[in-house]
Amino acid sequence: MTNAKGGTGKTTVAINIAGALNERGRDVLFVDLDPQGNASEGLGLQNAYDAEPPTIFDALTDHHQRGVINDLIVEHEEMDVVPGNVDLLQAEHELTIADLMARAATDPDLDIDPNALTPLALNVTPEAITGSHAKDQLDRALAALDHEYDYIVIDSPPFFGELTDLGIYAARKVLIPALTEAASERAIELLFDQIGSLEAQTEIRVEDIGAVANRVETTNEDEEMIEWLNTVFADVPVWEVRKRVALQRAFSAGESVLAADPECDMAEVFRDMAAELDHIFEKPTPEEQEVESA
Repeated sequence: MTNAKGGTGKTTVAINIAGALNERGRDVLFVDLDPQGNASEGLGLQNAYDAEPPTIFDALTDHHQRGVINDLIVEHEEMDVVPGNVDLLQAEHELTIADLMARAATDPDLDIDPNALTPLALNVTPEAITGSHAKDQLDRALAALDHEYDYIVIDSPPFFGELTDLGIYAARKVLIPALTEAASERAIELLFDQIGSLEAQTEIRVEDIGAVANRVETTNEDEEMIEWLNTVFADVPVWEVRKRVALQRAFSAGESVLAADPECDMAEVFRDMAAELDHIFEKPTPEEQEVESA
């Protein structure tokens, strides 16, 4: 889940998609990459967000502590969660140093000893870097998980930076929420530019698998933006999530709307999203699962 524009409701959408996947019987891990910990708060895990080290910051930046990610997982009624932490405020600096170490190690024209950068970092060392970039640090932490999940939902920060790059690199598939207002056009254009740069730097392929028109109201601007989104995302679904008090109430209660108010009309929209994700990832339907279990 990514959009660098703040206030798009990205975290609320992410929580509800995870809840809808859980309702379909999927085993979901939710990873909160936002230093502000909005998802952790929205899942009722404020104490986990305030936890002392080691935290997700250490799993990302200290290659000796990748496995600590298993100790960080908190059980929520609807999903497992790797909570965010205030320590992630240091991650942008740390991961920038990691990228510089990678460049120094692979570009002889720079004439820089990667070890000379070690005093500038808290955790990261050249030994943690194995290629020409360090965008794979979350990927490596997730590889240390002891449990295999059906889905890992990554909620990235509402800004461009190293953490957002780590989330996109690990997922390779992005779902993009956007408000139905004119400013969203520029935000999505910038996101596409960011993804293109990441693909060029790391030689990966990132696929957008859908967009969510969020907090939709009945205005001309909303209608125009939905039309624009359908044009830009012509090859993937565009879902419309309308403003509902039930969504905010669920967030305040620390759960998805699927659990808090399953009869809410927007709950059905998230069910549609979950069904489409199962189709994209070729997961068996709930009916097929029952047959397999029998």
